[in-house]
Amino acid sequence: MGKEVKTNAMRILDKNKIEYELNTYECDEFKDGITIADQLGQSYDQSFKTLVTIGKSGNYYVFVIPIDQEIDMKKAAKAVGEKNVEMIHVKDINQVTGYIRGGCTPIGMKKMYKTVIHESVRNFEKVIISGGRIGVQILIHPEDLIRVTKADVTDVIK
Repeated sequence: MGKEVKTNAMRILDKNKIEYELNTYECDEFKDGITIADQLGQSYDQSFKTLVTIGKSGNYYVFVIPIDQEIDMKKAAKAVGEKNVEMIHVKDINQVTGYIRGGCTPIGMKKMYKTVIHESVRNFEKVIISGGRIGVQILIHPEDLIRVTKADVTDVIK
C-alpha cells in the first residue's frame, strides 16, 4: 500500500501535535454525510458537516453542525455578528476554502475564517469530520477541533 497523501488539515493537526484518527472509505464522487454515515454505520450525531457562508459584510464564515441537522441562518448570523448570512455557491467552495464539495473540513482552509461549531460537539469523546478530500474522515477530540479552528461553540441549528 502506498504512503497516505496528507491533506492540509492533516498537516496542520500534525504540526500542532494534535492526535487524530483517519478513516478512509471508497467513494469517487460527492455523497452527503448521511449517506456516508449509513454506509459506514456511524452515528449522525457524532458526524459533523462543514458549511461555508458569506455575510452581508462580504466576510466568509464556517459552520460545523451534525450531518442530519439544518443550519438556522438567523442564529448563524447572530453568532458571527452579521445581519444575515447565506450559503456560498457550490462552484465557489474550492476558490474560498481550497477544498472540494464532500471534502471540505474546517481545518486548514485557504484562510482562517471565523468558525462556529454546534454545541452538541461537546457531547462526544470524538467527532467525525471530513479529512480534506472525498473518502477521508478525521476522528478528533472536540476540544482539539475547537482549539485548532479557534471556533466559537453555540447553537446554530433549527
